[in-house]
Amino acid sequence: MKTPNNKSKISSMTHEEEEEMQHDISKLRDQVQQVSLAQKVTKSKMNDLRKDVKAKMNDLKKGVEAKMDCLKKGVEAKMDGMETKMNGMAAKMDGMDDKMEELKINMNKLLQEMVTNGERLVKETHNENKRNVNHDSIDSNVGLKTHIFQKSI
Repeated sequence: MKTPNNKSKISSMTHEEEEEMQHDISKLRDQVQQVSLAQKVTKSKMNDLRKDVKAKMNDLKKGVEAKMDCLKKGVEAKMDGMETKMNGMAAKMDGMDDKMEELKINMNKLLQEMVTNGERLVKETHNENKRNVNHDSIDSNVGLKTHIFQKSI
């Protein structure tokens, strides 16, 4: 900084006033240098902080991306497992369809056999009932004749 070149004012100043003024100017220069130095230190600290924040943000971003990839792979693996299980279930269902069809055929055969046996049983029971009725009828007729025969004697 240049000092003003006002000799007219300086010449009217006393030596003490001039020293005081020089002292004040020196103090102001020191203060300006301190402020300038503080600004440079602050700027440097801000740059360092900016770099640190940027590095931490990049680390966080990489960490999040890694976790997302891991989760994605886990979900894909589970989906593949579910697809495999679903395919297995579909195959089992196909097998069950075949077994159900076989069961229907066997049930129809069993029902036909039961109906045939039932018809035979009904005929046999009917024939047996006829014989029993005939025997009862004969027995009752014999008893009546015997009873009538005894009254007449």
